[in-house]
Amino acid sequence: MAKRKGKGPTPKAEDRHWHGKRQKARAVKSAKRTGTTTLGPGGRAKTAETGDRSRGRPAGARRSNGEVPELVTGRNPVVEALRAGVPGNALYVTSGTDDRVRESIQLAADRRIPLLETGKNELDRLTDGAVHQGIALQVKPYRYAHPDDLLTGPAPLIVAVDGITDPRNLGAIVRSAAAFGAAGVVVPERRAAGINAGAWKTSAGTLATVPVAQATNLTRQLKAYQKAGCFVAGLDAQGTVTVADLDIASGPFVLVVGSEGKGLGRLVADTCDMLVTIPMPGQAESLNAGVAAGIALYEVSRLRAA
Repeated sequence: MAKRKGKGPTPKAEDRHWHGKRQKARAVKSAKRTGTTTLGPGGRAKTAETGDRSRGRPAGARRSNGEVPELVTGRNPVVEALRAGVPGNALYVTSGTDDRVRESIQLAADRRIPLLETGKNELDRLTDGAVHQGIALQVKPYRYAHPDDLLTGPAPLIVAVDGITDPRNLGAIVRSAAAFGAAGVVVPERRAAGINAGAWKTSAGTLATVPVAQATNLTRQLKAYQKAGCFVAGLDAQGTVTVADLDIASGPFVLVVGSEGKGLGRLVADTCDMLVTIPMPGQAESLNAGVAAGIALYEVSRLRAA
């Protein structure tokens, strides 16, 4: 019987014809698992290595962090967002028969936001099946500043927030920061509200002028501000000094505002140089975080002016 001839050494994986396809498939699977997306032609959601087959994200599915745009859907939400000056990349419309839709189209045209006519099925895909009423606004991803960028001038005033999870509260705090001359606002990168359409609307456009910075670790950032010469005061119901008596606020100063329910976190409170409070002779146990920040910043601005 004839001796069978061997096939030679086994080829390396990268030399096999299917290797490139398998590597590409793994990259696609990884991109889908991690949610890595970009925008394809026409503003369509495009997952890395997958072309235009990925599904869009509903409004609020992921906060705007400079990577994934937010979609505001529905006739009332879209027109209100445009009236409030929320920046947009594109306005998707299926029809223009409603007064609110026509106003949205006009507002978008006035601000040179591209208008993209699309079919209902395509808009369903882009919004991941959310109720859109034939219209959606793609909001520009917010570009956060670096916390060190807020150290401007000889006596900067900085507002830091801890545990604020409602974007509307964050927007109100930014609005107060703008009104009373703060250099900017610092927010934690995780487990906190970010800048989205809700924050833009509540800020009444002041987000266009007041920078918001993200801190990977808020406690560490507060310590960095202290090393830079800032006095850090935490707004807390357990404070022993009222904001009106905080004379040191005339220098480089950081005011830390906590959430309405939990207040400041333990590590953040321990890091503050002092805890200050707003005296309330009335019956309310606590103030909304945005309201408390506005009152405290008014007192701080009065002290700084004096």
